[in-house]
Amino acid sequence: MAPQGGLIWRFGLGVFRGEPAHSGRSGLIPAWAGSPETLTPAAAVRRSPDGPSWVAGRRSLAERIRFTAVEYASRPENLPKEIHWTTEIPDGITGLLLATEWLDNVPLDVAVYTDDGWRYVLVDPSTGLETVGEPVNAADLDWLTTWWPSPASPHGADRDVTGGPASTDATSGSRSGFGAARPAQGSSLTARSRPGCPETPHTDHRAEIGRPRDEAWGYAVGRIRRGLAVAVDYGHLREGRPVDGTLTGYRGGRQVPPVPDASSDVTAHVAMDSVASAGAAVARCAYSLSLQTEALRALGADGGRPPLGLAGTDPAGYVRALAAASAVAELTDPAGLGGHWWLRQPVGIGLPTAVAR
Repeated sequence: MAPQGGLIWRFGLGVFRGEPAHSGRSGLIPAWAGSPETLTPAAAVRRSPDGPSWVAGRRSLAERIRFTAVEYASRPENLPKEIHWTTEIPDGITGLLLATEWLDNVPLDVAVYTDDGWRYVLVDPSTGLETVGEPVNAADLDWLTTWWPSPASPHGADRDVTGGPASTDATSGSRSGFGAARPAQGSSLTARSRPGCPETPHTDHRAEIGRPRDEAWGYAVGRIRRGLAVAVDYGHLREGRPVDGTLTGYRGGRQVPPVPDASSDVTAHVAMDSVASAGAAVARCAYSLSLQTEALRALGADGGRPPLGLAGTDPAGYVRALAAASAVAELTDPAGLGGHWWLRQPVGIGLPTAVAR
């Protein structure tokens, strides 16, 4: 498909696989709960040792919930037996589906804008050397025209880019989250082009074609019968797409050139508004899109220091509260983990219910 042993830029070890690019776990981990409408037989109503009976007719949450981890890797030996382990997203989920830094590992193509339009970027899988390839196909061109403005059309085509029900509180800023997740040194076409290889003149305007991620998220949302799908990832919005892209590599927690030789995790930020639109089209429900900092603070996590007086009355409690505040501060730091986007997609339930505190 590509000359001289090259291939189109595709990365990631699989839809649900890959070492974490930052902190947090990779993979898609839905919590699958049984239907809350399921009732227990009258004979199954239990009593506490002290006498009063439990409310009859409904099982406890602990009895109804089932945790399922979806991952291509082998099941960890120390994983609690209550957690089911599978390589496929269960169908008919009633409950919560959580995808934490999953979408940024879904494989995609990289394109560069040339004098005759968008063309694929080809890469040598052993060295990472890049060249310009064929024009993008019709499906990818349609995605780029809709979601990734080119230098020739900085504001994009005059068309509706929602693709589905509108978000009720989607953040409209142009922040891209983790600022350090930029192409590693030497990853641009100018620096890495194969000597002597003819190329089509191009700009430094690169794009990561997020269509496969839209499809993956739409599929995941489609597995939910009733509940909420949540995607947490580093990303960007149409108004603030990075001109040179975000493709980079990570090995042992350190940023390295994005060479697809299986020696590192190759990743790129997510076009969150495009993904959100794809999921909303499947769910036929409005979505919510916000930064992690805003989402956690809305849930009551403010990261404030505990009162100093607690140190005198309850030293151990003060230390615990201080540790919790430090953890919240890290999770809400806009320059770090707080730069994650939270995409919340209800299915069969109202958005206010899904995002309520």
